[in-house]
Amino acid sequence: MNNWIEENNKLTKTFVFKSFVDALAWMVKASFAIEKLDHHPEWTNVYNKVHVSLTTHDAGNTITDKDRELAQVLDNLFNA
Repeated sequence: MNNWIEENNKLTKTFVFKSFVDALAWMVKASFAIEKLDHHPEWTNVYNKVHVSLTTHDAGNTITDKDRELAQVLDNLFNA
């Protein structure tokens, strides 16, 4: 997991893209993997940046293996 920050029981990272369209396209691609894992992030998009925050709500809002797995999937999609 590259450059993820662990704080306040969350894993966070901001992905930076060349454009808004690239950021949005990545979010759409990521949504398929997210749905398959059935583990949904809190994320926001502003222009070419997507800020992601991962925590497992049903585990008491803590970081679990589900969060680490999704973080790796998101990194892989970004680096592809």
